[in-house]
Amino acid sequence: MRKVYIFSLLLVTGLVLSQVVPHLLGKNFYSFKTITDGLLYISLAFIMINVGREFEINKKHWRSYTVDYFVAMGAAAFPWVFVALYYLFAVAPPELQIWKNSDIWKETFLLSRFAAPTSAGILFTMLAAAGLRHTWVYNKVQVLAIFDDLDTILLMIPLQILMIGMRWQMFVILVVAFMLIWLGWKKMNSYNLRQDWKSILFFAVLMFGVIHAIYMVSMHLYGEGGSIHIEILLPAFVLGMMMKSDHSVVQRKSDEKASSFISYFFMLLVGLSMPLFLGVDFAAVAEQSQSVISQIPMLSWSVIAIHVVMVTLISNIGKLFPLLFYRDRKIGERLAVSIGMFTRGEVGAGVLFIAIGYHMSGVLLVISVLAMCLNLLLTGFFIGYAKKLALTSAQEMLHKNASPDL
Repeated sequence: MRKVYIFSLLLVTGLVLSQVVPHLLGKNFYSFKTITDGLLYISLAFIMINVGREFEINKKHWRSYTVDYFVAMGAAAFPWVFVALYYLFAVAPPELQIWKNSDIWKETFLLSRFAAPTSAGILFTMLAAAGLRHTWVYNKVQVLAIFDDLDTILLMIPLQILMIGMRWQMFVILVVAFMLIWLGWKKMNSYNLRQDWKSILFFAVLMFGVIHAIYMVSMHLYGEGGSIHIEILLPAFVLGMMMKSDHSVVQRKSDEKASSFISYFFMLLVGLSMPLFLGVDFAAVAEQSQSVISQIPMLSWSVIAIHVVMVTLISNIGKLFPLLFYRDRKIGERLAVSIGMFTRGEVGAGVLFIAIGYHMSGVLLVISVLAMCLNLLLTGFFIGYAKKLALTSAQEMLHKNASPDL
C-alpha cells in the first residue's frame, strides 16, 4: 500500500517541479530535459522488460486463452474509448469543430490510452499481500492484467502510425513491430539471460541506445519530419518475453528494492516531463503548437477537479467488462477481478509521456495526470474491496462443500 502512495506523491511532486524547474534553469533547461527524458525511457524499458517476464502462457494450448485475451482487450478498450469520448464531447469546446477535424480525434485517442492498462506490478503485489495468491481471482487477474498491458502496447503501434501519417517511416515501424511480435512468440521463455536488476538495467540502457541511435541517424539523413522513432514499449516487452522464467530472482530483496526505486524514479520523471501550464499564455502556445488539443482553453481548477473525478469514474466503469464473462463463477469473484483491474500505474504513465512526445499539452493532459494520481490514491480501497469479495465467495464455496446433501 505504501508503494501506491509513494507513486502518487512522486507523480504530483514531479508535476509541481515541472512548473518550477524551467524558470529556475532558464537556457539550461533543454539540456536538463534531454537527460531526464533519456532516464525516463531507460526506466520505462526496465519496467516493461519486467512486465514481459511475467508473460507466461502455454503455447501448445494457446486457444484456451482466446476468451481471456478478448476479455482483457475489452477491459483495456472500454476505459480508453469512454475517456476519449468524454474529452471530445464534454471538455473540448464546440469551436474546434470536432466532426470536421480528424486531428483532434487521433490526438485525443492517443492521449486517452493512458486509461487502458492495468498496473500488473502493483496489482500482483497487493493481491498477494492480501492473501489471495492461491485463489481463482488472483490467477485470473494475473492472466488478464498481462494481456491488458500487451493489448495497450500493440494498439500504440497503429495510433503512432496515425500520428506519423502515410510516410515510408510508417512501413519501417510496421515491419519492426511485426518482427518483434513474431520473435517474441517464437522465442518465448527461450533465453537463459541474467535477470538480476543490474542486468535488466543494462539491457534497458542498451535498448535505449540502439533506438535513440536509429532516431538520430534517420533525423540526420532525413530531418526531424523524416526520422524513425520506435517506441520502447514493445521491444522491451518482447525482450522480457524471451527471457527464460527465473522466479527466484523475484524473491531477492535487493532486486525488489532496486525495481521499486526505478519505478518511483520513473513516476517522478513522468511528472517532471509535463509541459508548463501555470502562468502560461495558452493563446500564444496554441498558435505555436502543432497539436490541436493544446488549443483547448485552460479551465478553472474547480472545473478541472470535476473532470478528474468524472474521468476516474468512467474509466473504471469500463474496467467492469470482465463482469460479463466467466458465468461459471460467482458474481462476487467476477466483480473482484474487475475491481482489481482498476489499478493504474507505470504503463499508463508511459503512454502519457509518449503523448507529450507528440507535443501534446494543455488541459486534457492536466486532467489525465491528475486522474491517474486520484486512481492511485484509491488503489488501496479497490484492492481491499476486491479482497473482501474474493474471501466472501471462497467462504461460501467452502460452506457449500462442507454442507451435507439434503
